[in-house]
Amino acid sequence: MSTHAPRPAHPAHSAPGAGPGAGTVTDRLVEANRAYAADFADPGMDARPVLRVAVVACMDARIDLHAALGLRLGDCHTVRNAGGVVTDDTIRSLTISQRALGTRSVVLIHHTGCGLQTLTEDFRHELELEVGQRPAWAVEAFRDVDQDVRQSMQRVRTSPFLPHTDDVRGFVFDVTTGLLREIDPSS
Repeated sequence: MSTHAPRPAHPAHSAPGAGPGAGTVTDRLVEANRAYAADFADPGMDARPVLRVAVVACMDARIDLHAALGLRLGDCHTVRNAGGVVTDDTIRSLTISQRALGTRSVVLIHHTGCGLQTLTEDFRHELELEVGQRPAWAVEAFRDVDQDVRQSMQRVRTSPFLPHTDDVRGFVFDVTTGLLREIDPSS
C-alpha cells in the first residue's frame, strides 16, 4: 500500500484531445516549457557535476531519480535507458562524463517490476519480421534483476575506457517503497 498522496492534475497528464485547444502531448510539453522559461534564470552552472557522480538508471517513468537520491540540479550526470543496463552507448556516455567532465563515481540503479524482465531477445527477431531489418542492438532482457546489476557493475569496472572504476556501486530501487537495496557485486 502506497503512503504517497495522489499527485494533483497536471496539464501534460490529461488525455489526448482533452480540453479546448488541446494538441498533441508534445504540443503540451512545449507549452509547459514556455511557462517554465518565463520564470527561468540561468543558474550559472558548469557542465561538470558538483558531486562528480554519474547515475545510470532505467528510463521507467515511476522513478524520480533526483527526488529519490536527494539530488539537485547540477549534482550529477544521469544516463537512462531501458533497464538501466550498461551497454556500449552507456560506456560512451560514462567515458565522456569521466574523461571530459570530471566524474569519479558511478551509481547503477535497476528496479523492481522492470519491463525488461518480461521480454526476451526474441523481441529483435519479431522486429526483424515486422520491419524487414534486424536491429543492431541487443534487447538486454533479464530475469534476475540482482544478477543484471552485477553484470552492469562488471561491465563498468572492466571497461578500458573508464579511468575511474574504484567507486562503482549497484542498487535495485523498489518501485512500491521507494527504497534502494544495494547489490553485493561478489554474490
